Amino acid sequence: MCVRKVASEVFGVSRGDKQEAKDTWWWNDKVQRAIKEKKECFKRLHLDKSATNIEGYKIAKRAAKRAVSVAKGQAYDNLYQRLGTKEGEKDIYRMARIRERKTRDINQIKCIKDGVDRLLVRDEEIKDRWREYFDKLFNGEEEGPILELDDSFDDNNRRFVRRIQETEIEEALKRMKSGKAMGPDGIPIEVYVSTVEAYKYPITCTQWHPEKAIFEWRKPMIPHSEDAVQVTQHFANHFISQARKSPNRPPADKVLDNLIYNYRSTFSGKTS
Repeated sequence: MCVRKVASEVFGVSRGDKQEAKDTWWWNDKVQRAIKEKKECFKRLHLDKSATNIEGYKIAKRAAKRAVSVAKGQAYDNLYQRLGTKEGEKDIYRMARIRERKTRDINQIKCIKDGVDRLLVRDEEIKDRWREYFDKLFNGEEEGPILELDDSFDDNNRRFVRRIQETEIEEALKRMKSGKAMGPDGIPIEVYVSTVEAYKYPITCTQWHPEKAIFEWRKPMIPHSEDAVQVTQHFANHFISQARKSPNRPPADKVLDNLIYNYRSTFSGKTS
């Protein structure tokens, strides 16, 4: 208790407010004397709140505020007059550097040591030291062997993998819910389901005509042939996508109806 009382009497007690960084580049001797007098009056007021001390603090506070206003106005007037000169440009950059240093975080590390315990104070050297530190931290001090990848493989590692069955694809598509959001290609799940159904029947290649707003079907295909599979995939991934991008794009239900019902049920047994 005695220590706190003595410390309070000797050093005073601050108000505890977080003070913002203030510019002091325009201070002169008159401002410094006025600020010092105001602080002395505040200390006397803290120890003895008499009417004399209260009035003296008010007078010192008004005098300090007046001195600050006059000095700041004169400094800015002189600065505006020097803006067109080289000296004025240097003053602006100097004030910017001072303000940047004063607004830095108090926990910011201003200097560190290098690998040989040499103190680093320049920003470039500090950044290089941090880069070196994290490089060793994540990559290690010794570089490991670099693996060279090639296309060679061991024949003994070959395994038989059966082909995916049509029923597996149908079952997977049935478990996918309809009416969900479309992917990046803009094709709904209903189109893929109808594509698998179209694979079972003789199909024809198609083309979307934006000016006519219709599908044109041509070139009959043999069902279950390689051409049929390729063209069927081409439907879902190209023609429908292009139709949706066109200005006269058809509605979704019309696109699906064309895909499902516009297949030709007759074919000649060979591709035309």
